[in-house]
Amino acid sequence: MTTRQMELLAPLANPLPDLPPGEPFTTEQWTILMAIMDTIIPSIRREPLANDKITQLAVSDVQYNAAIAHLKKTVVDAPTNDALDEYLDERPSASPRFQSLLKRYLGHYAPEDAKKGLSFVLSTLNTRVGSRLLTGYTTPLNQQPIAVRQSILDSWRDSYLPPLNAIHKQMSFAGKSLWLKTSTTAAPMMGFPISPDHYKPGPHFEYDFLQFAQSPEPEIIETDVVIVGSGCGGAVCAKNLAEAGHKVLVVEKSYYYPPSQLPMTEESAGVHLFENGGTINTDDGSVAVIAGSNWGGGGTVNWSASLQTQGFVRKEWAQDRGLTFFETAEFQSCLDRVCHRMGVSADHIRHNHGNECLMEGSRKLGYHAKAVPQNTGGDEHYCGHCSLGCGAAQKQGPVVSWLPDAAKAGAKFIEGFKVDHVMFDETSGTKKAIGVKGTWTSRNSNGGTDGSLEDRRTREIIVKAKKVIISSGTLWSPIILMNSGLKNWQIGRNLYLHPVNLLAGVWKEDVKPWEGGILTSVCTSFENLDGHGHGVKLETTVMTPALFLTLMNWNSGLDFKLQALKLRHTNGYISIARDRDTGRIYPDPVSRSPRIEYSPSAFDRAHVTEGLLALAKLCYVTGATEIHPCIQGVKPFIRDLDVVPSPQDVDPGITDPSFAAWLAELKRIGNKPPVGTFACAHQMGSNRMSTREKDGVVDPKGRVWGTEGLYVSDASVFPSASGVNPMITNMAISDWISRGVSKELGGRMEARL
Repeated sequence: MTTRQMELLAPLANPLPDLPPGEPFTTEQWTILMAIMDTIIPSIRREPLANDKITQLAVSDVQYNAAIAHLKKTVVDAPTNDALDEYLDERPSASPRFQSLLKRYLGHYAPEDAKKGLSFVLSTLNTRVGSRLLTGYTTPLNQQPIAVRQSILDSWRDSYLPPLNAIHKQMSFAGKSLWLKTSTTAAPMMGFPISPDHYKPGPHFEYDFLQFAQSPEPEIIETDVVIVGSGCGGAVCAKNLAEAGHKVLVVEKSYYYPPSQLPMTEESAGVHLFENGGTINTDDGSVAVIAGSNWGGGGTVNWSASLQTQGFVRKEWAQDRGLTFFETAEFQSCLDRVCHRMGVSADHIRHNHGNECLMEGSRKLGYHAKAVPQNTGGDEHYCGHCSLGCGAAQKQGPVVSWLPDAAKAGAKFIEGFKVDHVMFDETSGTKKAIGVKGTWTSRNSNGGTDGSLEDRRTREIIVKAKKVIISSGTLWSPIILMNSGLKNWQIGRNLYLHPVNLLAGVWKEDVKPWEGGILTSVCTSFENLDGHGHGVKLETTVMTPALFLTLMNWNSGLDFKLQALKLRHTNGYISIARDRDTGRIYPDPVSRSPRIEYSPSAFDRAHVTEGLLALAKLCYVTGATEIHPCIQGVKPFIRDLDVVPSPQDVDPGITDPSFAAWLAELKRIGNKPPVGTFACAHQMGSNRMSTREKDGVVDPKGRVWGTEGLYVSDASVFPSASGVNPMITNMAISDWISRGVSKELGGRMEARL
């Protein structure tokens, strides 16, 4: 990392003020909570100090020596005993950074009802009667030896009581994630670099964001078009409308970070680049949802994958849903236009080890696999850190291409402006959108985005506009429409998430999975399992520690810490469903932030399971020594390390009886929550496009039903799940919608290729 990059990242290390232990919990509750965290990530010693079993977990010499021997067999540059001892000894309660991030996670990002539920459990655990009820012991949890606490956590995981399942899942998720983000020993032990190897900061576009003085009076701005959101949809709209000669204002609730501050650390990225501190959990905890929240939106943190809308999806949207535009040459022109602007190509791809295994394993098993085009300007981009922001500025997302184009054509920008609602003029008897209202928050006196409001200016902003385009993404766009008083019951419904299960394979080779393009290959043999376009694709996934290892099984603190050390030998894969069955977005009753009601259906889960089985076979035939499905209760498949054949000698027929039996057990256990750990990086459909008002939220031109001058242009308008990474489909639809808006305003729009 360059000196300049470290200087710029320094103020990001503590982006929100610390909360005292009593906020959001009492000191007693906090003590119990930290005892749980110390159980998930325990201090592990061969010789505990004074036989201390409360803060340290003792392992026998036999256990320790077995762990050392296994690491030396499986890990290149295996740690020395002293380094391993320091790593194993680390625990959350001794880390101020861990505690600060946990307080922030619970105090700022957890829904109020979740905090109350956790508070009740922690209080109950602090009483003799309550402790007996929840743990089987009268001794408070924090006074129990770590080994006993672990058995208690195991009982919660396997309990028939859903609240205990949820506590186990959420606490283990938080413990793993926050430790990996704040640990001082984990990354060096894994060999994980803070920034990509051969890193060179890319060019920086000098954005000029509007600034406002502090005042009790609202600031009033007038423009032709206001676009709410700077992501893939909003950025395309901004470029098209500005280049057509219209006055365009793009407003974004989050902030811009230049290439010199990218890629961020995982600790900083969760706060500055993603929604809700990194993840939003569905109400039932079944899916961890990841969504971008920054200047550029999801286009800043996605993985460069640039797949066009497939023919069977276009046919469904056109023929089954009546949206005939999707089967026209004009829509293909939209797809081609956005791909051309970003230099989308598969010609310069250099696959990393994980993607090579997906391609080669598919070939050996007779599956169909292909390279995934990348939006990297036609150049090779061998970087696995882009989910934390592209410091090389090679990924041609909104911040690098579309928004600079819009600025050069005269568009204006505001960062830190959270729109509350759309304003309407109803004097003519119709709801005519005339602008938006919200609150702007400046940067602090040092130019950062952290700290208290005392060091930052706030101002109510009213934007008056002829046209309003909501491009705030599938999570926030329906919330803004609801806040605006629109009563269409379809708003927020028809939510698709492309739910995934993960699987990890461990190889003898030092694969350094964080190097190379994240997603440069895809296996499509299972994409149509029902004959109607529903099934799964098999893909690689991001391999930075907190984003991947957090989703792996937690069986014990020792097991997890040792497994984390194998990350440099591990490739991660996803079985990603084109889901048939849907959920909904609705506002939290307290914060008004998006809440997600969604649970993967039995129909979609069955498809994901088929994909997991296929991924396991792919790992097997390419020589993986260990195969770990992220399914609780499924033990990993472990080969005898002394007799693992070379990849070219592995039997592609999968005739190993022990492996066949293991596959059968994986299929038997299945992935029904809470056993299955699901994740989501694609949100679609919550403002569905339709040909009739009763069936959706926007019409075929993106206009919100029942209004004038109001549009939605982002992935929330998808009629159903795209089945591929949604960026290109989102941009193509936004290209179409914005050109229609320009025609209504009387502007000229050249069909540039």
